[in-house]
Amino acid sequence: MHQYRHFVPNLTIGAPVIQSLRKHTKAYLDCHLMVTNPLDYIEPFSKAGASGFTFHVEVTKENWQEIIKKIKEKGMRPGVALRPGTPIEEVYALVEAEVPVEMVLVMTVEPGFGGQKFMHEMMDKVRALREKYPSLDIEVDGGLGPSTIDAAASAGANCIVAGSSIFGDPNPQEVISVLRKSVQASQCKT
Repeated sequence: MHQYRHFVPNLTIGAPVIQSLRKHTKAYLDCHLMVTNPLDYIEPFSKAGASGFTFHVEVTKENWQEIIKKIKEKGMRPGVALRPGTPIEEVYALVEAEVPVEMVLVMTVEPGFGGQKFMHEMMDKVRALREKYPSLDIEVDGGLGPSTIDAAASAGANCIVAGSSIFGDPNPQEVISVLRKSVQASQCKT
């Protein structure tokens, strides 16, 4: 689930939708918030039933420790995301903190709009994270589908966000299967 406000120009799914979904599923609801003030959203997303809460490193330079602690206090799994232009080193302190994030999301497109082309050069960031943190969950989001999944999985991504490639395909189950098999095969090699 993505929540956009201020950080990117459009708004998609918010806490009320998460609350509605939670009534019908026990699935992990991974919420990626592209907002300038993530502290304001922790409580509503927790109450709505979000499982994971990912915020952007670019807007939390002064208060990321407080954000991570509050996410954990509210029973959610903390994650941090970074845009393509942000150096990967920006997230290292958050992964190594006393109360760390548990997942890093590497954006493989500029955030804000679906259907963009996958940025292969972001795989260097994924490889750097995997080498430095072998057990870290590394998520990629943007332009992922059957033609790009192998690059992401072999670089070390083990969590995949795919929208347009799944929902735009006449056989979404087949696309999901291809994505899942690629990640599983890459994990078996390591």
